[in-house]
Amino acid sequence: MKWVTRERPKTDRIACPWLIRRFIDPEAEIVYAAPDAVVETAGREGGRSFDAEGADYTHRGRKCSFEVLVDEFDLGGDPALVRLARIVHAADVSDDLDGEREGAGLLAIGIGGLDVEVDDQRLLERGSFVYDALYAYCQHTK
Repeated sequence: MKWVTRERPKTDRIACPWLIRRFIDPEAEIVYAAPDAVVETAGREGGRSFDAEGADYTHRGRKCSFEVLVDEFDLGGDPALVRLARIVHAADVSDDLDGEREGAGLLAIGIGGLDVEVDDQRLLERGSFVYDALYAYCQHTK
């Protein structure tokens, strides 16, 4: 299935594809589109949209898109994934940056990633290692 989100991914838009491919849809094709074309592109492609205005899965209340996906797909039974969701939340929701000490580092990686990689698919590929590593870290620090 195609999963469509906004172009120039930073935190949630790297974390969510990692989560989708690792736990929800291993064959997912991630499509980056202009912010105002995400929902339309997903509809036209028969896909799902995330982390964009009007998307299927986006911020809800105080939860970032990653947390919404964890809830929607009943992944909350994995303590390491729940811990990772708190870190992603801290990095993605500026008011909560101090909520998890790793959040500031993750945000820095996301911002810097935009400066060192111009291709969104390559940025996702390179950024996925960060989430693999953070998930492994969370398995040790639940």
